[in-house]
Amino acid sequence: MNRMIFVNLPVKDLAASRTFYTGLGFGVNEQFSDDNAACIVVSDTIFVMLLKETRFADFITGPMVDGRAGTEVINCLSAESRQEVDDLTAKALAAGGTVWKPTMDEGPMYGTSFTDPDGHVWELLHMDM
Repeated sequence: MNRMIFVNLPVKDLAASRTFYTGLGFGVNEQFSDDNAACIVVSDTIFVMLLKETRFADFITGPMVDGRAGTEVINCLSAESRQEVDDLTAKALAAGGTVWKPTMDEGPMYGTSFTDPDGHVWELLHMDM
């Protein structure tokens, strides 16, 4: 069985968030997208569900975290090469993301990190094993 992951993120402006993630080169599964949500296809097994904050609230108990006020989670994607790390980071910044932490270059591990327009943290990591 190929396990899949669905990262659910609250967003203030669905259209802006959708533009950000498609700007990274990711697709959209329209079957699971509507006026309240967009299903971003990162890979065959990784999906990011962008949910308007009002829709996200339907799925949680307690308060919603503001990603710009604090870090709620660090999402990390693997990359095939250092160049892919750099290329995807450049796309993120061009699409409206911001640098989160400085580039990490620790021998076999090379990575960068950025935040999306809602402050959700993403890392990109290449491990040369």
